[in-house]
Amino acid sequence: MKRIVVEELIDTGEGTTDEAVASLTDMKMFNRYFGGVRTMTSLLYRVATEKKVSSLSWLDVAGGLGGLIEHTSAALAKKNVVTKPVLLDRVETHLNRRYTCVCADALSLPFRDNSFDVVGSCLFVHHLNPDQVVAFINEAMRVARYAVLINDLIRHPLHLAIAWSGIPIYRSRLTRHDAPVSVRRAYTVEEIKSLLSNSTAYMVDIQEFYLYRMGAIVWKLGNGV
Repeated sequence: MKRIVVEELIDTGEGTTDEAVASLTDMKMFNRYFGGVRTMTSLLYRVATEKKVSSLSWLDVAGGLGGLIEHTSAALAKKNVVTKPVLLDRVETHLNRRYTCVCADALSLPFRDNSFDVVGSCLFVHHLNPDQVVAFINEAMRVARYAVLINDLIRHPLHLAIAWSGIPIYRSRLTRHDAPVSVRRAYTVEEIKSLLSNSTAYMVDIQEFYLYRMGAIVWKLGNGV
C-alpha cells in the first residue's frame, strides 16, 4: 500500500477546543487499549535494563493530554522503574498541566544537549515527511543521553480497514477523519529503517508490536553503548 499524505485536522488547528480535546482523548484510548502503552513500556524498560538504571528522565514529544505518560509510568512502576516525564507539544491547549509541560517545536527542542535519558514520541513520526523524520531524530538524539524512542503506526491494508471500522466509536469528528489518514501516511518498518540510516543514530532496534505498532530504539553512541 502506497504512502499517501493527507493533512490531519488535528495539525491544521481546525475545530473547537472541545473537538481537539475529544480527539486527543481518542488517541489516549488508542494508546491504552490498542498497543501504544504496551509498546512504550517495552521500549523504556529495555533502555533501563540495558543501562542498568532504575529511573529514567523522559521527554514525551507531542505528548498531548499525558495519557501515555500516566499508563506507561504505572506499568513501569510495577517493574521497579521510575519515570521522570516532561510533556512537550507545539499547541499549548493540548497539554495536560498535571505534568511538567513545555510548549515548543519538536524540530527545535529548547533543551541543552543530553538533558534527558530518553526522548520519545508516540503517534507523531507519521505526521512528518521523510526529511523531517531525520531532522527530528537528529534533534532528539542531541537532547537524549541514551536513546530516542519511536512508537508509531505501521501502514498496512488491514490496519486501514480497522481504522475505518472504528469510526462509530470515535468521540471527535477530527478523529473520524484523522484515524484512516494516519494509517495511510504512516511508514512501514523498512521505510523507517531506511530513513534512520541517514540519521546520526549509532544503532537502531525495531520491533513490531500488537495491532500494527512499531517500536524503535535509536541508540546514541556513548554513555555505555
